[in-house]
Amino acid sequence: MIVRIRGRALPDGEYVDLYADGDRWTTDPVPGADLVAEGWLLPGLVDAHTHPGAEEPGDPMDEEILRADLHRHVDAGVTMIRSPGLPGEPPEWFGAEPGVSRAVHAGPWIAQHGQFFDGWGRRATHAELPGLAAAQAKRTGWAKIIADWQVGDEAVPSDVMTAVVEAVHAVGGRLAVHSQHAAGGEAAVAAGVDSVEHGMWLDPGLLPDMAARGTALTPTLSVFQAALGRGRNREDSPRKRWFVGGAEAHPRLIAAAAEAGVKILAGTDSRPHGRVGVEIRALAEAGLRPHEALAAGSWAAREYLGLPGLVPGAPADAVVYADDPREDLARLEHPVAVILRGVRVR
Repeated sequence: MIVRIRGRALPDGEYVDLYADGDRWTTDPVPGADLVAEGWLLPGLVDAHTHPGAEEPGDPMDEEILRADLHRHVDAGVTMIRSPGLPGEPPEWFGAEPGVSRAVHAGPWIAQHGQFFDGWGRRATHAELPGLAAAQAKRTGWAKIIADWQVGDEAVPSDVMTAVVEAVHAVGGRLAVHSQHAAGGEAAVAAGVDSVEHGMWLDPGLLPDMAARGTALTPTLSVFQAALGRGRNREDSPRKRWFVGGAEAHPRLIAAAAEAGVKILAGTDSRPHGRVGVEIRALAEAGLRPHEALAAGSWAAREYLGLPGLVPGAPADAVVYADDPREDLARLEHPVAVILRGVRVR
């Protein structure tokens, strides 16, 4: 079946009438096309921080779980994901199989010795980090460094992080960095990484530099909010003070980042998959305008990952809603149709 959709296309709200010519949109009528949906059109939702393929931290990659996770994303209208860290190198069909989201990934995480989850990622010395990250980025386009981990751990030093960035950029790749402590965030921003993941305890004074360099922030706000109540109920400890203090300040940081012009990306981080709508609503509750919050999980995120929106020649992805989702972001949970690679999948 040849797919046709029409309606008000975001971000501009202009009326469009689109036909899927294979995996590309066109405004030229295609003979035999069926009008499958009309309403408000988004160029597909994006989860820019998700780790499919394993049930628990440290578990190996499981293809059956991976496929099921990706189908949950698609069912939620997510037609593109970025996985800054995976339980292993994914199978060849990852991001390309019919019915599963498009994907970019950084392969397994790269961390300092003694940090991160046992069984996941690669541990390396400071001298090894640049070469290891560059080799990964050359294979997939992205690498992921764990800049900091537990309370009291040493963060990757700024000069080492700078060497990693230079090595990754030299092979045409991009670098995502996990940071939940001030020192790791400072090193990441100073080095000019491409995206800061989580960014808890990030110094707000660094936000103008991030905006100027084009460094994105993927705050994964909803996962912190979900854990905040449990964190407050724990016995007092340095870890509790770190987590509760950072999680409570995180919404203000995100609002300040948006105000400073930092590109915000919507990412869910943890299971269950298919919850990017929850993250988009959390961003709006933190102070982003609904248009900005939706952009973080749709057209702005797609542009950041190299995909155009609902224009002729763009990949034939779309999510259709009966009404403007910006007026009520809960509408994201109820798409009329999901189009992926020119095929209606929901």
